[in-house]
Amino acid sequence: MKKYILPGLKLSAVFIVLCSGIYPLLIAAVGKLTPGGGKGETVSVNGKVVGYANIGQKFTEDKYFWSRPSAAAYNAAASGGSNKAPSNPDYLKDVQTHIDSFLAHNPGVKKEDIPAELVTYSGSGLDPDLSPAGAKIQVARIAAVRHLDRDKLNALVDRYTQGPLLGILGPSKVNVLKLNIALDELSHGGR
Repeated sequence: MKKYILPGLKLSAVFIVLCSGIYPLLIAAVGKLTPGGGKGETVSVNGKVVGYANIGQKFTEDKYFWSRPSAAAYNAAASGGSNKAPSNPDYLKDVQTHIDSFLAHNPGVKKEDIPAELVTYSGSGLDPDLSPAGAKIQVARIAAVRHLDRDKLNALVDRYTQGPLLGILGPSKVNVLKLNIALDELSHGGR
């Protein structure tokens, strides 16, 4: 029996030190090397922090690009999806509400042309990005409200589109907060 207990205790001690000490310290050190030092990349306008680049925010005014809907109300402490199956009647009702709202604010858009991300929840409820198509489908509404040229807005979306990581990993994406900040600068004579 000692033959099994002593090695088991030694192995447990080694893994406690590795998993409870060394690994968390290693991850914390790597986090310090990231933008924001592991606390998140803040986005500032005129020296004032207006949000985080990696946490979605709610934009509902017609003059802004809208974010993806959030089941967590964009609250990082309550991160999570809706946890409802695509066949759940409550989920389908939520999606239909998002579709109806989007169509009411974007009258020239057909239901079948709306990218799914604009009417469905993300897994975390905090997704800060849209696909370029998700941003560009909103250009007509924003151009009308802000009295801007659609080509300028499409060019703005293109400028803020990030390609896949290393050119192959993941889809192209647009950070909604950064895009809306640039949109305000464009409207106020910047760029």
